[in-house]
Amino acid sequence: MTKNLFIAFEGIDGSGKSTQVKLLTQKLEESGHKVYATFEPTDSPIGKMIRDIFSGRMEADHKVIAGLFVADRLDHLLNKNNGVLKMLEEGYTVITDRYYFSSYAYHSPYMSMDWVIEANKLSAELLRPDINIYIDISAEESMHRIAKGRTSTELYETLDNLKQVKNLYAEAFEKLKDVEKIASINGERTEVEIAADVWKIVADL
Repeated sequence: MTKNLFIAFEGIDGSGKSTQVKLLTQKLEESGHKVYATFEPTDSPIGKMIRDIFSGRMEADHKVIAGLFVADRLDHLLNKNNGVLKMLEEGYTVITDRYYFSSYAYHSPYMSMDWVIEANKLSAELLRPDINIYIDISAEESMHRIAKGRTSTELYETLDNLKQVKNLYAEAFEKLKDVEKIASINGERTEVEIAADVWKIVADL
């Protein structure tokens, strides 16, 4: 690999994105790359507001949540201290746990997907990932992992909603297959097997 990349991990809750971000970061660093690992919602003031809504400390309409994600994503890209564009300019490969496909899938039950895509158009124009890596698990497996790993659930974490989100991911990938690079990986295997598939995809870039 000769250039620094922008890689986005996607998937429903519990799919193992965070683990794969860590494993890929380690592998790239061992190969001599500078890596900046990040996530959405961010830990900026806007991202913290989103997390407060998710945990029930604040209330907001779903359209407001979608708008907050648009703002948080733009700050994620454009922040002068640690924005993704700045880190790429400085030679880092940037790996993000969630990007705009998460918005397309999670917000479209409450408004049209076309609206969500249009609302995120500026982010897409500023920076499309070199690859969107989707870790595919069933909604049932997601709920099983959430129940096993945490003491509380968040706003979108119900079986019916996760089934809908999984279907909307598929719809968004189909809708944007001509402009986005997307790779889907079976996430219902061991972390090591998934990581091996991730590495094959990234090494090809």
